[in-house]
Amino acid sequence: MSKLSHLAETLIGSEIVKLGNAINERIRNGETIYNFTIGDFNPNIFPIPAELEQLIIEAYQHHYTNYPAAEGILELRQAISQFIKEREGLHFSPSEIQVASGGRPLIYALFKVIVDKGDKVIYGVPSWNNNHYVHLTDGEHCLVNCSVENNFMPTVEAIKENIKGATLICLCTPQNPTGTTLSKDSLSAICDLIIEENKQRGDNAKKLYLMFDQMYWTLTFGDTVHYDPISLNPAMKPYTIYIDGISKVFSATGVRVGWALGPENVIAKMKAILSHLGAWAPMAEQKAVAKYLPRKAAIDQYLTHFKSEIEYRLQTIYAGIVALKSKGYSVDAVSPQAAIYLTIQLNLVGKKIASGIVLENQSAVTSYILGEAKIAVVPFSAFGASADNSWYRLSVGTCIKEEIPAMLAKLEAALGQLS
Repeated sequence: MSKLSHLAETLIGSEIVKLGNAINERIRNGETIYNFTIGDFNPNIFPIPAELEQLIIEAYQHHYTNYPAAEGILELRQAISQFIKEREGLHFSPSEIQVASGGRPLIYALFKVIVDKGDKVIYGVPSWNNNHYVHLTDGEHCLVNCSVENNFMPTVEAIKENIKGATLICLCTPQNPTGTTLSKDSLSAICDLIIEENKQRGDNAKKLYLMFDQMYWTLTFGDTVHYDPISLNPAMKPYTIYIDGISKVFSATGVRVGWALGPENVIAKMKAILSHLGAWAPMAEQKAVAKYLPRKAAIDQYLTHFKSEIEYRLQTIYAGIVALKSKGYSVDAVSPQAAIYLTIQLNLVGKKIASGIVLENQSAVTSYILGEAKIAVVPFSAFGASADNSWYRLSVGTCIKEEIPAMLAKLEAALGQLS
């Protein structure tokens, strides 16, 4: 075959999507699998809000099927501005808001606006897709390896060690894949580092920006509190770009309405890039979301039920994993904090299965749990961590809660066969 561009030849597709597709194919072929791979929702279990669905239908009935404005229709950006002000106390004018078809094109556009070839980008691992966006923009990967002791979040010290010469820092909280959050003190200290670094660079130098992915910020549980940079330090506003949208808050991953909030000059350049890509949210969906966001009571009612169902699944599976750990099995889990993810550990390398074959690496562990317990989870290596990392993402967006006891029983049976 003829050689393609360097980017095409070196590009790696989404590991999570590839794994999820393979699992779905096995399910279609009649295999029973507890599929916890994709960060998505089963709409039969978690439908979008009924009011939002009706508004989308009405928008199509009114023939809103033409091109939207490249930056997003004005009434939606006004509704987002008010929604963020009421819910988070953040003040962004419509000119500081960019709408697109979900978070991915916004992140790509942001990278293209900020990152030049060879620019250093700091991100923690595990984390969702930062490694791929750095590759897409030919930036310099600056990985910060994160551990369970710090909720798999990059530490202030690690960022400080690498901040010189960096162009972009990527933070996601609540985080995909871990379902953990960044503490108030840590985020505040990271903001201080960015402010100080930019002061030292002078007026004409390229600045250091923060991409703050808060797509899951409404989905916090228990005592967990979501903190954001500008609320903690208003001086961060010139350097912070928020990535947000309806995908997770309203179980609306396929509706494709996302937005970025940031400095007007950055947002304007993102608009220019997206105008060439055409990655707009559909006109009808924009019209519908613009009418839905002001419906405070309806949103609160939806979130109360939605969050309780997500939390029940996370807490029940967490309790089951902890119970298995207490029985002496080499598993563990991090107490649920937020999002739709549970971080679990399958520390089984070196164990023998009944036939005497040794699970020689983490890939073998993943295959064994899938084959024997019929449980599909995503290893942290798919999120940039090392191949021998024993931690996994378990997503509950497609979880049928009545199946949890049987799933845990199959996991215990599989673990019980190891020696």
